[in-house]
Amino acid sequence: MPYDIDKPEEQWRAELTPAEYRVLREAGTERAFTGEYTDTKTTGVYNCRACGAELFRSTEKFESHCGWPSFYDPSDSAAVELIEDRSAGMVRTEVRCARCGSHLGHVFEGEGYPTPTDQRYCINSISLRLAPAED
Repeated sequence: MPYDIDKPEEQWRAELTPAEYRVLREAGTERAFTGEYTDTKTTGVYNCRACGAELFRSTEKFESHCGWPSFYDPSDSAAVELIEDRSAGMVRTEVRCARCGSHLGHVFEGEGYPTPTDQRYCINSISLRLAPAED
């Protein structure tokens, strides 16, 4: 899929830290319970760390106790791209930023969380940047 923001990998490497690059551009995963937004309750908007696109809002964030920030819905369904992921010996649904194609995490359904969508967007903190709401 062509993305609105399309940069050569060497430019992404120059703009991102090695840890950000590993997750965002190589579909890595940060260790559970280590991300800066796992337990954050700050009101605001979560943007893609690579391109700044709005992805999620704090109003859709919930406590899943899974070790990563969890959201039950993106702020706009067109903000994310969902792709079948058959890596790691299982079938999952990868979540990418629809604007730049960066890896964000995975979405799971039917886990029984009391949310309006019955979905858990399990997102790496390092893929996000929180813009706190202004008072």
